[in-house]
Amino acid sequence: MQKTYLAKPHEVTRHFYLIDANNKILGRVASKAAAILRGKHKAIFTPHIDCGDTVIIINADKIRVTAKKLTDKLYQRYTGYPSGRKLTALGDLLAKKPTQVMRLAVTRMLPRGPLGFKIRKKLKIYTGDKHPHQAQKPVTLAI
Repeated sequence: MQKTYLAKPHEVTRHFYLIDANNKILGRVASKAAAILRGKHKAIFTPHIDCGDTVIIINADKIRVTAKKLTDKLYQRYTGYPSGRKLTALGDLLAKKPTQVMRLAVTRMLPRGPLGFKIRKKLKIYTGDKHPHQAQKPVTLAI
C-alpha cells in the first residue's frame, strides 16, 4: 500500500511569476494568481503547507470587467460606528486605488487564517509596467 506524499516546508522550491493584467478580465487574473499563490499548480501540493510561489501583477489599473460591473459591483466596508457602512462602486475604487481591487479579488480566493495571511504576503501588485523584482527573474505567465 502506497502512502500519500505530504510536502515539508523546507522541501518546497519557490519561484517568481509575472502576470500582465493589461486588458485582461479581473476574475481570470485573480483566480490564476490565487492558484499559484496557493501552490495548486505543483504536484506536491499539500493543503496545510505553504507550497505556493510569489506572484507579481503589473498594470493592475488597466484591468477589464464584463457587463455593468463598473457601476453595479459594490465594495462595502464598516467604519466601526453605528450605521457606518460605506459602499463604493468598482469604477470609483479603480479610480482611487487600482491595486486594492486586484488585491481584494485575489485575497478573497485564498483561505482565511494563519496560512492565508502568510500566503497573502507573496502577492505584489503594481499599477504601471515597472516592478522592483527584476533580480528574481520572474517567469511571465500568459492568461
